[in-house]
Amino acid sequence: QVQLIESGGGLVRPGDALNLSCVISGRPFNSGCVGWFRQGAGKEREFVAAIAWSDWKYYADSVKGRFTISRDKSKNTVILQMNSLTPEDTSVYYCALNTVGTIRTRVQEYDYWGQGTQVTVSS
Repeated sequence: QVQLIESGGGLVRPGDALNLSCVISGRPFNSGCVGWFRQGAGKEREFVAAIAWSDWKYYADSVKGRFTISRDKSKNTVILQMNSLTPEDTSVYYCALNTVGTIRTRVQEYDYWGQGTQVTVSS
């Protein structure tokens, strides 16, 4: 059984940094890609960043230069480093696994999802 568990969310101030982790169990991350998405209140889920098993990375324009996605192969974990956070980054953040192909940016292209972790940026 494949499971994705996010952690690291919380309440931070504008300009602060936060690291989110996504631990994948039940399947090694040796194909496809892992993506981070976010969903604000009353909004649709949107793509944030993705990393392919080959380590190729891709970012949404809204986070490029501020967020960094990486992986810890020994722990089967994908990390999202978020810097210079703004109130517009406030959302529930989800990680998701696509088991085939390379970078994917659409919600429907992912096979497994975590439960999400809340990130709130407020002064």
